[in-house]
Amino acid sequence: MGMGEAGAQTLSLQTISNISKSDPLIITGAIGTSNHYYHSSGFQYSSPFASSAWVNLNIALYGISMPVALYYSNSEFNFNYPHIAFNLNPSYKNWQGYFGQSTMQFSTYIMNMSFNGIGLEYKGEKGLRFGAFYGRLRNAINDDPEDLNARLPQYRRTAWGFKVGYGFGAHSLDLYVMRAWDSESSVREYWRSRIAPEANLLLGLRGSSRLTKWLSLSLNAATSLFTSDNRAEGLNIEKLERWDKIFDPKYTSNMRFAGDVSANLTLKNLNTSLYYRMVQPNYKSMGATYMSNNYQSLGVSATTNLMHKVSLGANFSMQSDNLSKEQLFTNRGFVYSANAATRLGKLGLSLRYSGYQQRQYDGSIRVNDSTRVHRIMHSLGGSANYSLQKNILTHTFTLSAAYNVNKDLNKYATGMSDVKTISAAGTYNVRVEPWETDFSGTLNHQQSIGYDRKYTSDILSLTAVRTFFEENQLHVSATLNLCYNRLEKMRENMSLGGDMQVGWTLNKVHTFSLSGGIARSNDVNITDNESMYNITEINVGLNYTYTFSLFELKRKAAKEEKKL
Repeated sequence: MGMGEAGAQTLSLQTISNISKSDPLIITGAIGTSNHYYHSSGFQYSSPFASSAWVNLNIALYGISMPVALYYSNSEFNFNYPHIAFNLNPSYKNWQGYFGQSTMQFSTYIMNMSFNGIGLEYKGEKGLRFGAFYGRLRNAINDDPEDLNARLPQYRRTAWGFKVGYGFGAHSLDLYVMRAWDSESSVREYWRSRIAPEANLLLGLRGSSRLTKWLSLSLNAATSLFTSDNRAEGLNIEKLERWDKIFDPKYTSNMRFAGDVSANLTLKNLNTSLYYRMVQPNYKSMGATYMSNNYQSLGVSATTNLMHKVSLGANFSMQSDNLSKEQLFTNRGFVYSANAATRLGKLGLSLRYSGYQQRQYDGSIRVNDSTRVHRIMHSLGGSANYSLQKNILTHTFTLSAAYNVNKDLNKYATGMSDVKTISAAGTYNVRVEPWETDFSGTLNHQQSIGYDRKYTSDILSLTAVRTFFEENQLHVSATLNLCYNRLEKMRENMSLGGDMQVGWTLNKVHTFSLSGGIARSNDVNITDNESMYNITEINVGLNYTYTFSLFELKRKAAKEEKKL
């Protein structure tokens, strides 16, 4: 458990009637550390030593919960660039506060990243809700321009936003507003001529409505007013002057739209959904880490259940880009899939198919027929599982197989880029109830043909897992793997590895886990005994967590009840 888990935990809301019943002060928490060692006789993929430590503290004051998290990590042996973060999220009744590095739910077209600042959110029991935040979206990068390893500069980015909504269940509507801007003074003057500060105002609307018992509609849309250079000359428009404190449009500003709408049909044994999404060219949000634009998509999906024994599902979608007609080429993709599943007593069966087709059309120029993109991919797979319990043993058998094809349909294609893959796997598991032990064995086979090469891989894995004591305080597992890889006419490789894990919980507050593994990989080509592919790898990990109650100041009535 790390800092991220603590910051994302759900906090229980308190009512006024519960304040008098709540304990005056309770401080609980947990502290832990994670340490890893890695060694390879070949290429060292990571630092030999990596360690981290974290502290989670929860302060409950008359039912008001205030969790605090502190995290430290360093993947380098010399402990350079440690990472430390802080957040505080107190809650009271229907109110939720945000201090430090926090995340608040917003429209997906407006913000999908965290902010470092303050925020407040209210969720009423009668459907009224609202929230607001102010904070920093990213820090400035302002390295010395004379440094040969200087990072690309970026401005400090700040934002504020609010949301208000009403309704739930059959009908709901939410409105979102966010404004973000870059601080020009946050980078050196040298860098300012190379990058431009940006500004953004976003308005979003999301709603849903159940028109009948079988039909519902939903909408999610947003408009972005984006300025690519906030230093540009402003637009001298009298009607816009009243809004200049919220957003000052420039000659480098543009307005773009993004949104989706869906209709859902629910009948007795059939569920169907139809949706359409469109994101205009150059739609940008400074509150989103990344967002595709200049495309539209249309899709439909359906699921049904036949005689309550066979479940069927299918979907189809189409996506096309180049809405601006300015790209060199237009790309269209088609995705389709179907699946079926049933259970006949102790036997479960499933079958699935998926396909994807990509086509390229003319854009601002004509496509050359010899280089036109036209590919298709198919994937067909199935699985079966069977369980049998006899006396003290429980047996489980699982079989699965898949066939995948990636083919170039261009009439001038030579087939060099076509790839076919066949894979199959079988697993047997047996549980011995008196020993509380599971034994399992798995055999995987995969063969790929493509790019004038044939690759084969076979893996055998044996695993044993056992728990000890009445409350399973001790958990031990061991795994042995044997792997054979062959690249036809080039290389054959065989590896053998094993690992073991031990987990132990002491007095319900101390948790230890120790893991270790070793793997040896050898090139089995007769003519190359001293190959660079002969590698030995060792992994060791040690983790510890301690949960504690630091201070408890309980109600007098509660103490008396405990005595009784």
